[in-house]
Order: sequence, then structure tokens, then C-alpha cells
Amino acid sequence: MDATNPIATAGHAPRASRVRSSRRVADRILILASTLATLIGIVVLGSILLMLIVEGLKGITPTLLTAPTPGPGSEGGGIANAILGSLVMTFIGIVIATPIGLMAGTFLAEYGKTSKIADVIRFLNDVLLSAPSILIGLFVYTLMVRPMGTYSGWAGAVALAIIAVPVIVRTTEDMLRLVPSPMREAGAALGAPRSLVIRAITWRAASAGIVTGIILALARIAGETAPLLFTALNNNSWFNANLLGGVPNLPVMIYQFALSPYPNWQSLAWAGALLITVTILALSVTARFVIKEQRQR
Repeated sequence: MDATNPIATAGHAPRASRVRSSRRVADRILILASTLATLIGIVVLGSILLMLIVEGLKGITPTLLTAPTPGPGSEGGGIANAILGSLVMTFIGIVIATPIGLMAGTFLAEYGKTSKIADVIRFLNDVLLSAPSILIGLFVYTLMVRPMGTYSGWAGAVALAIIAVPVIVRTTEDMLRLVPSPMREAGAALGAPRSLVIRAITWRAASAGIVTGIILALARIAGETAPLLFTALNNNSWFNANLLGGVPNLPVMIYQFALSPYPNWQSLAWAGALLITVTILALSVTARFVIKEQRQR
């Protein structure tokens, strides 16, 4: 009846048209704003990356990966000692953080779940996850450097471990929660204790995701500078096997050399920054491949 009524048709059509028109305009404005924001981000990040590649390639020399960092005003040299120091502290830090993060994440996903203590741990983990790394450096400085009376690679590794733990905890908990409950129930039905079910079933099912979390934590701490300024500091020579005293590392070396007035140091800083960027990019790509394999399973 309304379809044949010209008055009804004339009364409702303009209103519906205005609604559709306003929605189309709002949709186009949102698409335009999103596209513009994306282009701005791509241009800014692309410019930074392009500048890093151009300047970093200029600093690559035959002795870059074999010679230690030079003294002030010296020519030549490399960043071999800084690379080795960073590798040692990062390795120790991730070795400390992995079991702590894995066990804490397992507790939250398998034992604590919705308990009050689990809620407190999650809250503290979120605080650590977003805490400024310089505060962690100050904490470790007060805890280790001042009582020991010297900077050390051990203090730097502990600071990096504190930064890595929250990442591993969060990823481990999330990955374990994705494991279907029937898998746990099947293990329990066979008479296996809960600890065996976790080790043999849930950990194995979530292994790819857990490894991804460890890789992401590794990428997170690989370029940290602020905590190392208060713990490991830096030097221009090879470090002692006991890791006591200033330990050379790439992040602090880049920071100090980039602020120096010496062109050779500035060139080495660009080369070190490019090396760290490529390393973190490789770790991130590896993590994505691991995640992709996990999803395909």
C-alpha cells in the first residue's frame, strides 16, 4: 500500500537518501584520514630507514667486524669489541629471563588462572612491560653496581633480563591459553600427573608460540641503551672474562660516538646502528615465520 502511495514515497525517500549520503561522506572522510596517516608514517619511517642505510653503508670498512673501537680522534678501528660485549650480555640476559618467564607464564595459565595472586602478578607484569628502561637501569645500579663498586657486564645482563621477563611471561601465558582443554583432559584421563601433562602436552603444543615470545624478548633487549648506561657503561677495549669494569656494547657505543665531534666515531656509530637494525629486523621476521607455522598447525 505504501509502495503505491506517492505521498509516502515522496515523504520517506529524501530522508533515506540523506542518511545514506551522510554515511558515505563519513566513510570517505575516514578512509581519506586513514590513508593520509598511513602515508605520513611510511614517509617518516622510510626516510629514517633510508638515511640509516645510506650513512651506515658509508661506515662499513674491512676492519669493522674485526678491530676494537678506536680512541678519541683516531682513524680506522671497528666495533668488534662492542658487538662481542652486546652478544655476551644479551645471551646471559635471555638465559636468565627465559626460565623465569616460562615458569611464571605457566603458573598464570595453568595454576593461578583467576586467583587473586595471579591477578596481582599480571598487574605487576603489565607495569614492568611498560616501565621506562632507564628506571630498570637505576634499580640495577642501586642493587648491584653500587654494592660491587664497579660497572659490570653482570649488572647489564640482569637489567636486560628484567626487561625481557615480562615479554616472555605475557607470550607464554597467551600461548598456553590457546591450547585446547580437551588435550589436558586426555592426559589427565590416562592418569598422568598435572606436571607431566604440562611438560609433555601443553608446552609441546605451544612450543612455537613460546619460542616466538623468547625471540621477541631478544629483539626487545638487543638495542636497549638506557639500562646499560647505568650498569655496563662502555670502554674502547676488549673486556675481561669476569665481566667486571666497563663492558663495551653496541647501544652505548652508538650513543657516545654519535654525540662525539670526531667524524670517524660518527661513521662507526652509523654502521653500528645499521647492524643493530638489521639484527632486530631479522629476529622480528623469524618470529613472524614461527607464528605463521604455529597458526598453520
